[in-house]
Amino acid sequence: MRGDPRGGGRDDPSSEPIASRCSEAGLGAARSRCRRHGAAPAARPPALSASHAMAGAIASRMSFSSLKRKQPKTFTVRIVTMDAEMEFSCEVKWKGKDLFDLVCRTLGLRETWFFGLQYTIKDTVAWLKMDKKVLDHDVPTEEPVTFHFLAKFYPENAEEELVQEITQHLFFLQVKKQILDEKIYCPPEASVLLASYAVQAKYGDYDPNVHKRGFLAQEELLPKRVINLYQMTPEMWEERITAWYAEHRGRARDEAEMEYLKIAQDLEMYGVNYFAIRNKKGTELLLGVDALGLHIYDPDNRLTPKISFPWNEIRNISYSDKEFTIKPLDKKIDVFKFNSSKLRVNKLILQLCIGNHDLFMRRRKADSLEVQQMKAQAREEKARKQMERQRLAREKQMREEAERTRDELERRLMQLKEEATMANEALMRSEETADLLAEKAQITEEEAKLLAQKAAEAEQEMQRIKATAIRTEEEKRLMEQKVLEAEMLALKMAEESERRAKEADQLKQDLQEARESERRAKQKLLEITSKSSYTQSMNSSTTALPTDLPSFNLISESLSFDFKDTDMKRLSMEIEKEKVEYMEKSKHLQEQLNELKTEIEALKLKERETALDILHNENASRGNSKHNTIKKPQAQGRRPICI
Repeated sequence: MRGDPRGGGRDDPSSEPIASRCSEAGLGAARSRCRRHGAAPAARPPALSASHAMAGAIASRMSFSSLKRKQPKTFTVRIVTMDAEMEFSCEVKWKGKDLFDLVCRTLGLRETWFFGLQYTIKDTVAWLKMDKKVLDHDVPTEEPVTFHFLAKFYPENAEEELVQEITQHLFFLQVKKQILDEKIYCPPEASVLLASYAVQAKYGDYDPNVHKRGFLAQEELLPKRVINLYQMTPEMWEERITAWYAEHRGRARDEAEMEYLKIAQDLEMYGVNYFAIRNKKGTELLLGVDALGLHIYDPDNRLTPKISFPWNEIRNISYSDKEFTIKPLDKKIDVFKFNSSKLRVNKLILQLCIGNHDLFMRRRKADSLEVQQMKAQAREEKARKQMERQRLAREKQMREEAERTRDELERRLMQLKEEATMANEALMRSEETADLLAEKAQITEEEAKLLAQKAAEAEQEMQRIKATAIRTEEEKRLMEQKVLEAEMLALKMAEESERRAKEADQLKQDLQEARESERRAKQKLLEITSKSSYTQSMNSSTTALPTDLPSFNLISESLSFDFKDTDMKRLSMEIEKEKVEYMEKSKHLQEQLNELKTEIEALKLKERETALDILHNENASRGNSKHNTIKKPQAQGRRPICI
């Protein structure tokens, strides 16, 4: 075998240069042509080397040109979502739909009908058209071309229409920003409640050991208008937000965000796009376009429309040059005409009208197969997450109980250790006392011996004095006196010796009692030590208890669910139960809102109230809400429109 089979040896044809293989192929073809004409193949003439080189060069250029493909021209696009930025390389020929679909696939978004790509041109908002090339729009020429991926159309009922979690999250972020930027008016008490749900979505369940005072200091949770309206410190606001935040315990992020949207969708300015218009008389008005229909506002009052045209009561909307015409379904009502100053604004109004009307009609039809599939998947995912949360809650409870048991055993062990330490110290003190008593008894015994010796010496001295008492009377008297003193001293010495002997006996008895106490202390210490070792063994076995509990591993465990008919019936019953609980919670929520409003009313600075604050308070005092103010103009009878 010639050459290395692993690397394509010297004789391996695949390892030869392309030019040499092509030239050899050309030479082989020339030889085959010679054979077809009956000429015998001759040796390669010297002149053939030049043609060989030329053929190799031509073949090399041809192969290089075949490998070099013409790359399509591209440009860079930056997509800004509510929580991220992405960059894509787009082809020049791409239409708006190509770019939009790419962004939706990247985000994993299937409810695409709510969203669009927004850009700004000459201080006017515009949306990328799906059927038009991206670069054919009036977009900035410098790269990267920036688009904002935002919700273009809003649902009537967020809970029923928003299926995917990513859709809910994007709507939550957009509506939250609009409320904080005061593009949507929100009353103070409602803004505190919304802030508590936003905190729940970000931080999870409230834990007083983790979420200590001041943890919301850097968070933007309330509109500046609300903060400036009251004489309240940031700590006071945080205290009220945290009080509600603690009540949301157990809600997952998607549930907290949905609760936020359910409250926000009842705000008067939610989902409304406002445009400055003029009627036939030249009066300046505002046109509001939203999911419910078209609304005409006074420029100073964006909360309460002067008149509304629900989508189901509009027969036709026509657009000619700068003039719009709204034809109501009831022919007794006059046609309403208006115009705006900019052609771009007119096109945007028409886009929003068409899109919102299409979604309005779509909501009143049966769900498509795609939506039914998404809702079924969402229900299964919700049920799976609920079961998973219940399982985690049970495991958490079992672990907490095991930890409490372990802590109790550790506390008991520490108590036993303290008792053993105290007993050991008492034993040491008893030993020291016994040693001191023994030493004192020995000293007393020595003192008694010394006194006895002195008493004997005194007796000898008395005998000697008696022997010498034959001297003169004076000496005799003195001697008698000395004898008397010696006798008294001897008596005292005898008494002291007897007392010392008794004291020595008493000390010996105390020593025996101390040694008996020492023996009992050692025996008690031995008993405590045996109990401690038994408790430690029990503690080690109990401490090992959590390891026997079922572990939760999202990576290794495979979760499978078999939803039977009984499970679905149980789930539907739980949903009905949740509806009843929701109604009760709504009533409780309204009471809480009123209570908070009353509580902070005394701290309000009336002079800082905005026009929208005053209008909202008037609507609230009259009992007007978003929905009944929209329906109210239609219930006033089919009268001609005079605006």
